[in-house]
Amino acid sequence: MFKDAIALEELMGDNIRNVIIIGSGPAGYTAGLYTARAMLEPLMFAGYMSGGQLMLTSDVENFPGYPKGIGGPEMMMELREQAERFGLEVQDRNVDRVDLSERPFKVYSEGEEYLTHAIIVSTGAESIWLGVEGEEEQKGRGISTCATCDGAFFKEQEVLVVGGGDSAMEEATFLTRFASKVTLVHRRDVFRASQVMYDRAANHEKIEIKTFRQVKKWLSDDSGLTGAVLEDPRDGSTEEIALSGAFIAIGHTPITGFLEGQLETDEEGYLIHRDHTMTNVSGVFAAGDVVDTRYKQAITAAGLGCQAAIDCERWLEENEH
Repeated sequence: MFKDAIALEELMGDNIRNVIIIGSGPAGYTAGLYTARAMLEPLMFAGYMSGGQLMLTSDVENFPGYPKGIGGPEMMMELREQAERFGLEVQDRNVDRVDLSERPFKVYSEGEEYLTHAIIVSTGAESIWLGVEGEEEQKGRGISTCATCDGAFFKEQEVLVVGGGDSAMEEATFLTRFASKVTLVHRRDVFRASQVMYDRAANHEKIEIKTFRQVKKWLSDDSGLTGAVLEDPRDGSTEEIALSGAFIAIGHTPITGFLEGQLETDEEGYLIHRDHTMTNVSGVFAAGDVVDTRYKQAITAAGLGCQAAIDCERWLEENEH
């Protein structure tokens, strides 16, 4: 056991947690389930908007164990209920900051300080939205940020993809498996996408690429999304396009601001694993979309949550906590 922790443990007694999980969603709840079953008595700060990106998803059909599909919010409630049944303590509030300079680590939420031997960060990544008129009402009802998750809902329908990078090209190409037509719009005529990804999309018979176009407004009726008003940023001229679904692929922002640069990240701000799921700070682990730049699926997030929990448990055992 670390010498600096011994004196503090004697002073604080049982006030030092074995592990605090920051963030919820599939990664956090899975980490909570595993650490709770390992008798580590985990504490989770789930955030004010607990549940992660799946709280904005109406139907989930690609998570194993749900043959008829399940609503995203319902699924998150079930994951949480399962973890709590084994002893996960959940507080629905955000973490303001952490102090990782020494052990035990300090976690601050709403002015209160919590001490912990280990931390699992599972705060995820926020999709970047356009923020235009009509968008908020149609999130999860026709407008999505994940073609892999929601593309199958738009069989033989016309859909729109917004973006100019590899992700946008990949989403557009994937959607051709289901949609009758995919329109990809980009505000410029220069793309960040690699040439091979651009060519794959541009040469597909189902994909039409419109440059110098940006969404000004989403159109809808009682049945859901019906179209969009596209604007030419050069002169402000507009046109309407009919569609049933839209996919925004302009990037994600990992939720790491509260860490204040204490953990190593890549150039986009995603946490970096150094030893399995452990970060560059011994005793601090990361799971889910806060570290995953490639897959961004509920099942992969849950898998990383499992890995982080097991790594955390073994680390605590090796350090005699």
